[in-house]
Formats: sequence, structure tokens, C-alpha cells
Amino acid sequence: MRIETGQVAVVTGGASGIGLAIADALVQRGVNVMIADIREDAIPVAVDALSGQPGRAAGVRADVSVDAHLDALADATVERFGRVDLVCNNAGVVCEQAPTWEQRAETWRWLIDVKLMGVVNGVRTFAPLLIAQGSGHFLNTASAGGLMPLPTLAPYNATMHAVVGLTETLNAELRSVSTLLGATVLCPGLVDTALGANSARLVPPGAAANARQRGWHAGQRDQPRSCGAGRHRSRRGRPGARDRRPRFRGRGAAAGGRTAGRSGLEQVCDAVGVDMHLDARNVVANGAFGLRRVGDHREHP
Repeated sequence: MRIETGQVAVVTGGASGIGLAIADALVQRGVNVMIADIREDAIPVAVDALSGQPGRAAGVRADVSVDAHLDALADATVERFGRVDLVCNNAGVVCEQAPTWEQRAETWRWLIDVKLMGVVNGVRTFAPLLIAQGSGHFLNTASAGGLMPLPTLAPYNATMHAVVGLTETLNAELRSVSTLLGATVLCPGLVDTALGANSARLVPPGAAANARQRGWHAGQRDQPRSCGAGRHRSRRGRPGARDRRPRFRGRGAAAGGRTAGRSGLEQVCDAVGVDMHLDARNVVANGAFGLRRVGDHREHP
């Protein structure tokens, strides 16, 4: 899909992190954006941050795990902007770290409801609209965790693999209807966002142990890090240092003995020699997402 001035995009989880960075990149290119987020108080702040650009921005509260909320989001978008061209199913949460056999049933249900069914609900709501107008695209945010194992983050890991598979199937189905329809899956690595802190505030009853005890309160070093969560690190590992260039190192550059105090994903990255700490706006600006896999070849989103 070619991004053009005057198009209309929907971005779930659009009040912060990768969602806000996507929305910002779109309004700068003249695309009108409707952001949706479960955190109602964050929406006006995000909309204000997106103002003054060629594209206009608006926002509504929506819980992506509730299909009726997605229906209302579609209605609000069409009423405000007249159409929908791009749907970014980006909303997500991350779970606390624990071995697979210790992850709670409530945690699994929460991650599945938000990270998988949130995408499913978005597709079920918006696909008929895109098909009826004969063009449009889905941009589903998954994770590098949808392409590799993530020890201690099994619910997150499993739902991200599911979103990757769903999107590849969706792309094939949409393209069979029209070559002007399609779907892309984004697989970012570690990104400097507030996903961990936001997830800790949103966790439903029974889905986690005491968040503060498990390192979920904002600012603690060992808070759950996922693709899309965690503090930024420089090449030298200094918390908070800002080197915004995407970095992908070869296997031989992996440093041994760096697993102490590191999350499951960080340890996997160490093992394969990949440093995937990025800034959300840097990721969007440089296209440093995973590639969409279609058949035996790959395409940039």
C-alpha cells in the first residue's frame, strides 16, 4: 500500500509507544488518524501531540478485546473522516516473567484477549469495509517474539506467533479478493516504550502476582521486557543512554556472560548476537521492523 495525503488510518494502542509513533509518522505525511486506546486519560494528550501536522488526528476510547468497541471505533472513524484506508492493530500488553508452567490461566486469557483477539476483532470489523471500497491494508503489530522463543514470557510469545500466522493468512486471503488489499505484520525488537508500566496498571485480577514485588512498577530495572517494552540501552549497556541507531550484530559479536538480571528476550538476543533495543520513533522512521513473510520471499511493509 502506498501512503498518500488524504488517506485515513486507525491506530489501536495509539496513545503511546509504537502506536503513537506510527500515528505521528502518518499525520506528518498528511494522513488523517483516529487513535484508540483503553487509557481514556491518555487520548487527549496524544491527540494534542499529533496536532499541527498536515494530517488531522482524533481519538476514542476502545478496549480491543471487546468486539462492540471496535464496531464503535469504525463508526466513529467513518463519521469523522468519511472512510478507512489503513488499520493498524497495534494495541498490546505484556505479562510478568515466569516459567511457562507457572504462568497463570488468567494471564493466558488476558494476553489472548488483548494481543490476539484484539487483532481478530479489528480484522472482523474493518475487513468488510476495506473489501467493500475495494482497497485498504492491515498493519498488525506482532514482535520479534513472534519469530523466536522467549523464555519466561510464554503467553506473550505464543500470542505473537499467532499474530504473525494470522497476518500472513489474512494477506493471502485479501489479495485473493483484490491486489489493492493486503496485510503486513510488524515484528519490532526491544523498543523504548512504557508498555511494561502500562501493562502493570491494566493487569486484571488474578493475572499477575503483586506487580511491585515482581518488578512491574515503573522504573525498576528488571521490569518485564518484551518486544516493545523496556528501558533503552546503549551499546555499553548504560541504562538511559540514547543511541537511536538500529543495531543488528552478527552472531560472533554476542558477548558471553551477560545474562545476569536480563529478561528472557534479552538473553535470547545475546545468544543469537542481536542487539534489538530501539526507540519507538526511530523504529518507525527507519522502517526497522521485521519483514512480512509471503510465500518464499519477503517484502518490506
